[in-house]
Amino acid sequence: MGAAAVGFEVPLWRGIAVFRAAALVHAVALMLQHLGRMEHPALAWGVTAVMAVWTAAAGYAYARPEWRCRPLMVADLAIAFACMLSTRLVGGAGYLDAAPPLTATWFAAAPLAAAVLGGRRWAVGAALGYGAADVLLRGAFGAPVLNGVVLLLLAGYAVGYMAHIAAEAEHRFARAVELEARTRERERLARSIHDSVLQVLAMVQRRGTALGGEAAELGRLAGEQEAALRGLIGREPSAAPGRPEAVDLCGRLEALASAAVTVSTPATEVSLPERCAAEVEAAVRAALANVDRHCPPGTRVWLLVEDEGGTVTVTVRDDGPGMPAGRAERAAADGRLGIAQSIRGRIRDLGGEVAITTAPGEGTEIEMRVPR
Repeated sequence: MGAAAVGFEVPLWRGIAVFRAAALVHAVALMLQHLGRMEHPALAWGVTAVMAVWTAAAGYAYARPEWRCRPLMVADLAIAFACMLSTRLVGGAGYLDAAPPLTATWFAAAPLAAAVLGGRRWAVGAALGYGAADVLLRGAFGAPVLNGVVLLLLAGYAVGYMAHIAAEAEHRFARAVELEARTRERERLARSIHDSVLQVLAMVQRRGTALGGEAAELGRLAGEQEAALRGLIGREPSAAPGRPEAVDLCGRLEALASAAVTVSTPATEVSLPERCAAEVEAAVRAALANVDRHCPPGTRVWLLVEDEGGTVTVTVRDDGPGMPAGRAERAAADGRLGIAQSIRGRIRDLGGEVAITTAPGEGTEIEMRVPR
């Protein structure tokens, strides 16, 4: 998860700090209880002092988001293992037959912190490392070792999984709040535009059509801009739920609607990766540019988006004069690469395919199929 501050982590790190302090008190109580069995009681107090100092230092360090990093986690685990392994020096032979390791439950704070900061794999690794260290101290694998490993595995894995789910949920909530704020701002702008720009464009279209002549052409252009602006403010490309790298292709293509271009899309979002959606949009724009360049004024264009599960199909069809056979190939040979590169090349790079159906007097249909 890194060192970035996430809201849910604040109480979680406080909880680990409280657990570490309470576990230190428990470890001191057990040490006092078994002090008579130790060969080096003074060394035991020294190890306890190290545990106390690290309890305060770790609580302070983990409370600062910029300090939460892998070196801190490794240092935490190293100190926990060192204090645990010191039990052999402090207690001597036979001490662990009647008493727990010197760290007792204090050791668990480090694997719990590793579970939150590094994930479940670090939690599992720390638990298995604890088992190996305990076997090394006791010289045998028994029920106390197994119980300690199982408890650490369950606690560490559960905390790591909970932290992962909580972080993902919080990020989704943050995206939803951001999207809602953007939607509200967009609606505010849409109301303002509707009350001013769209009404002026609509009036220019009506007056230009009524006057005829050059004014009619001006009215037609105003009508196209009105339709394009309505499409732009009507639906915003949004991130697909749970997939921040995906966008809604329908929102991108609906912005291309105009008086001459009719866009038909599914009622639900058609999500594609950002780069894929951008390339499809660019290919569609190239197809529309070809219509403007080679077809007479007033040519109608229909843009259809179909979601077929594993494949997304975008079809651009016009009622223009069509293309004679071999025209696309001749254009590519002459260095005019509008279809060869701007359309076919883009879709081919996405692993898709393009089918062009045309005939003189029957318009042109360009079908672009892109796999998910």
